[in-house]
Amino acid sequence: MALTQRLELRQGQSLVMTPQLQQAIKLLQLSNLELSAFVEQELERNPLLERDERDHAPDERAEKAESSEGEGADAALAREDFSKAEDMDAERDDVYAENDSTSAPRDAKLSDWTSVRSGARLDGDGSGLEGTLAHDVTLKDHLAGQLTIAALDGADRLIGAALIDAVDEAGYCRADLDETAARLGVERAAIERVLAVIQGFEPSGVAARDLAECLAIQLREKDRLDPAMQAFLAHLDLVAKRDLAQLSQICGVDAEDVAGMIAEIRELTPKPGLAFGSEPVQPVVPDVFVREGADGGWHVELNTDTLPRLLVNGRYHAKVAAAARDKEAKTYIADCLNNANWLVKSLDQRARTILKVSTEIVRQQDMFLAYGVRHLRPLNLRTIADAIGMHESTVSRVTSNKYIATPRGLFELKYFFTAAIQSVNGAESHSAEAVRDRIREMIERESGEVLSDDRIVSLLTADGVNIARRTVAKYREAMRIPSSVERRRQKLGEFAGAAGR
Repeated sequence: MALTQRLELRQGQSLVMTPQLQQAIKLLQLSNLELSAFVEQELERNPLLERDERDHAPDERAEKAESSEGEGADAALAREDFSKAEDMDAERDDVYAENDSTSAPRDAKLSDWTSVRSGARLDGDGSGLEGTLAHDVTLKDHLAGQLTIAALDGADRLIGAALIDAVDEAGYCRADLDETAARLGVERAAIERVLAVIQGFEPSGVAARDLAECLAIQLREKDRLDPAMQAFLAHLDLVAKRDLAQLSQICGVDAEDVAGMIAEIRELTPKPGLAFGSEPVQPVVPDVFVREGADGGWHVELNTDTLPRLLVNGRYHAKVAAAARDKEAKTYIADCLNNANWLVKSLDQRARTILKVSTEIVRQQDMFLAYGVRHLRPLNLRTIADAIGMHESTVSRVTSNKYIATPRGLFELKYFFTAAIQSVNGAESHSAEAVRDRIREMIERESGEVLSDDRIVSLLTADGVNIARRTVAKYREAMRIPSSVERRRQKLGEFAGAAGR
């Protein structure tokens, strides 16, 4: 059979992801901070985009309107009142001797020149005020100041500067000593010697490499680092587990002394660097607000402060397009116009989609808003997608990195999507988040009896929640709640400490 070539026409359908569609999908999953940064980049890149400042103060709009009209200088001067200009002029006899302080008017108040420092501005515009404002001293600045007065030579100061640069905000030295020694071309012993000097700086415990070393530095300064305490610090994992019996055996002391050592450790500072200034934490800004209306319903609205407002400058486009001569310039202007129009449309579609999804979530979880987390319903992406006529992936992107402010607090939109736990009698299922809240409350209300996971399962089953023991353990560990054995040891340690006092 011979192979031949031939032409055929076939018709088919395929989904093509255009760059504009990819951009629209990308905008959906961006947080408000990421969206703000993206819009700033587009404003710098696209000359046809500009901010919509129509909501600004009317004075600013008036100034812009006047400047855009191109008002001449003669028209501006014509409005000025020069009727009293003669009173402001000087006479021929008004001559003042140079540097003659006696020629100043008697009722004038002399300036206090003693408060003016070198380099300060005297025009009174307040622009030099930032030079006098106090700023928070960071931990690295504090350590660097102590390094300058330490009894170290030039090479050791260079090592000290490298080690201080590796100190994090908590006060721990995160540098690899071998790597630092190889990078600086010195022996490890020199690195350790300088590190020991820095560990003697304030605050006490700074530049430690782990928690045990941080506590040991502070205890050494208090002259409390005896062999028993050293053995105690070497087994901090047993302290976390509240295994007092094994700690007593390792340290060679009784249970009362172990309780006293635990109380002494609690008085130390595990993160000494946090007492100094650090980078400000960016607060979470909600994308959606939920308020209770007068009719008893819930009103959902977007946070307009997080929504970028952009406009396409049509006048500038017409002016530039008319002046374009070559094909490349015309293509660039057309691409800028298309991208600007698509971005404005995508931002509007993003806002509408967020509002639509948030409104449906509020409708599904209205009992949570009214009565709390115990009434949180099981919810998945498909339920929301089917209700609003969208795809699950779109709902997933919309709820990523988005926050909603409710009367119950500030929550991520993903918080309202929880798995379902079946009830014992087959009735309405329970939300996993609501069950977690029940487990937390049970453990917090423990008095004499420490509830085991099996006991918690029994109590939840009696309340109609069909849950397995491993699920209870998983929820408890997710909430960072110790096991019943560790909680029992913790209570015994507290009891021993109270008896010792």
